[in-house]
Parts: sequence; C-alpha cells; structure tokens
Amino acid sequence: MKRAEPTFIEYMDMKFLLMEQPTDGTINIYLEELNRHDVKDLVRVCEPTYKTDMLERNGIRVYDWQFSDGSHPPTCIVDAWIELLKTRFQEEPGCCIAVHCVAGLGRSYILVALALIERGMKYEDAVELIRTKRRGALNARQLTYLEQYRSKSRLNLMPVRHKQCILM
Repeated sequence: MKRAEPTFIEYMDMKFLLMEQPTDGTINIYLEELNRHDVKDLVRVCEPTYKTDMLERNGIRVYDWQFSDGSHPPTCIVDAWIELLKTRFQEEPGCCIAVHCVAGLGRSYILVALALIERGMKYEDAVELIRTKRRGALNARQLTYLEQYRSKSRLNLMPVRHKQCILM
C-alpha cells in the first residue's frame, strides 16, 4: 500500500508538516522527513502505533493529544495546541511543527486550520489552502466546526518576522 506524501503548509511565520501515522517499522523513514524539515515537535492525535524513544533521542518532543477520528478536538486540546504554537514560534522562529493522525486527512488538518484561523486567516481561505495541499482533507463535521469556530486572535500576538532592509 502506497502512503501519501507528507504535506508541508507554510503561512506567515508558521510551518507545519502533516503526515500519515508511522509504525515502528516505518519510523526511520519518518525521522528522515522530520529532520529534513527541522521538526522539534510532533503532535500525535491518534492512538500510538510506534515507540517515541528514537524521536526523543533525536531531539523531537512528542505530544499525545488524541481525539476521536472524524471529529474536532476538545477545547483542552485546542488550548494546548495554541499554547504550543505561541511558545515554539516565538522561541524558535522558522521552526516546523509536525502533526499526524492515522490517514492524514482530518484530525491533523483541523489543528492546522485552527492555527491559520487564529493567525488571522478566514475560515474559507484556511480550508481552501489546506485542500489545495491535500485533496479530501476535512470532513463535513469538521468543516461545520471550523465554520462556527470563533478566533480569539491568540496567535496574532506573535511578531511577524520580516527580512531586514537597509535604506541608503
């Protein structure tokens, strides 16, 4: 069975790598991809299918924030996700955060959509960006949740890093 390629999404100063679920047998391949994107944080939103010790030995923190397949995350996971983003993108500008669920179609993408919305993107634009990167991402139930989600602008407090310019 051929696995989907990882998806890279970048918006303003945020970078995300979204993947299908690795196993103990495929974790080496995933580690190469995580290292290629300089990932230091991996959010697992599904049941564990691999040991995390190899990732942790390579400097990658793993967060287990499981929620039901096909649904949206509970408020406690949304809050933890936003706090992780605020902390990481302020401490390590330019870093990339990886997220995976089982098939890489719903749970991981809804977290990224929430990040985009909290950073100021409209719901429709977030969904369009995500679907241009991964066709079939987000089911009807998740889309309804995103449509009704009200941003608290929690990520708009992050400074936007621009390249410096010199005027002469």
